[in-house]
Amino acid sequence: MLTKEQKQEIIKRFGANEKDSGSVVVQIALLTERINYLTEHLKNYKKDFQTRRGLLRLVNQRRRLLKYLEKHNFSEFKKVVKELGLRVKGQI
Repeated sequence: MLTKEQKQEIIKRFGANEKDSGSVVVQIALLTERINYLTEHLKNYKKDFQTRRGLLRLVNQRRRLLKYLEKHNFSEFKKVVKELGLRVKGQI
């Protein structure tokens, strides 16, 4: 799980300031870290179906946020996708 310090570091890196925890970019970055953590967890515990369900929920939430960002601020969208190393459907 993400610690407070890790969350603050992500907010500082992607946010406009240290208290900017609600912007779309910060939310996408935080979700990506949680998704990465849960993916590693599921590699060890393959039968943890509740975690798998939660992971799919987080992935869909991040997908919706990325779709919103792509529609409203395409340059920021490209920057975030590149920085986080995400694959986006329809993008080459």
